[in-house]
Amino acid sequence: MEDNENRQYLDFTAGIAVVSLGHSDPEVAKLVAQQAQTLIHCSNLYHNPWTPTLSQLLIQETKKQSPGCPLSQVFVSNSGSEANEAAIKFARKVPYAKDSSTKQRDIVSFHNSFHGRTYGSLSATPNPKYQPPFGPMLPGFRYGTYNDVAAIPELVTENTAGVIVEPIQGEGGINVATPEFMQALRKRCDEVGAILIFDEIQCGLSRTGDLWAYTTSGVHPDILTTAKALGNGIPIGATLVSGETVAPHIKTGDHGTTFGGNPLACRVAHHIFGRLADSRLQEQVRIKSTLFFSAYDTMKEKYPEVLSAVRGRGLIVGYQLTPEAKGKASEVVTAARERGLLIITAGDGVIRIVPPLIISAEEINKGLAILDEAMNVVFRKSDSVGKTKGQQEMASR
Repeated sequence: MEDNENRQYLDFTAGIAVVSLGHSDPEVAKLVAQQAQTLIHCSNLYHNPWTPTLSQLLIQETKKQSPGCPLSQVFVSNSGSEANEAAIKFARKVPYAKDSSTKQRDIVSFHNSFHGRTYGSLSATPNPKYQPPFGPMLPGFRYGTYNDVAAIPELVTENTAGVIVEPIQGEGGINVATPEFMQALRKRCDEVGAILIFDEIQCGLSRTGDLWAYTTSGVHPDILTTAKALGNGIPIGATLVSGETVAPHIKTGDHGTTFGGNPLACRVAHHIFGRLADSRLQEQVRIKSTLFFSAYDTMKEKYPEVLSAVRGRGLIVGYQLTPEAKGKASEVVTAARERGLLIITAGDGVIRIVPPLIISAEEINKGLAILDEAMNVVFRKSDSVGKTKGQQEMASR
């Protein structure tokens, strides 16, 4: 990327895990132009060919790469928050459709999660930075501890309509759910008849090296939500629902959207999803991932008092700063940006790395070298150590 003063940057953020195919992809730009000249919007009162075409591809490829998956229908919206709003509404509709006097209305989510900023998704996001200014939150939300298997029986009860969980928590600090936790959630939801929702808005779409992050857990969701990379910058979200436990109870008009499913977004997303679902890209993600984990080991030796852990999978990686160092996370971000690298934080003192999935090994190594320089500047106070000539010139402009 370049700024308005022509300074160049390597982007390890991908617009917060959005532009997985990189910025200004020529094929995406061509499709946007073609569809804009054909039809941008007609409302979902009328059929357009790209909404069902995208939906069909989402379902077919998910079933192919996750055998046994019950997901069979798709609601297309405009964002991740809206995809989660749909999921929460659908989860509550299921028990209501069975018995309108039901007390099964609670939604369970987990601390350090992030599900969005609209009231339903925000109510499922128990973050003290986000909720208090806009309280009270919607009633009927309960919060548990991520990866606490023992607490699940008391957390998920006969009054629970749905459980929403990220297989890898992004905003919360790149925390990875254990297979045992996911399996226990699935088992308990089946016992009480609750709907299990996997929020894969940040960790899905091959970012882990698998199409969906949940596939390594050995269980399937009743609902899966996706957005971000699905449009590579064009706003779109999608809520995939089970044909067994959810779809039979959802009727036309239960939920709606004005812009969701428009032909421009759906045509672009159809193209993007096909590329992201390619096994060759997924293999490259897994290979490139090793560079970030190896680099952590090297930096940990160099900065033992600064780094304490590395978490993640594929190209969603978090470098945890120690309690003594985490207060300077924003300084690391600034120092990296000044040297031509864009990174972001997550959780409590975590350097979050979510680059485009098409990033090259050369670009990764270059970016990691800049990150090392930034760490050195912040924690060793040595501004010029390790700079290349080009980086020194860029910093002096």
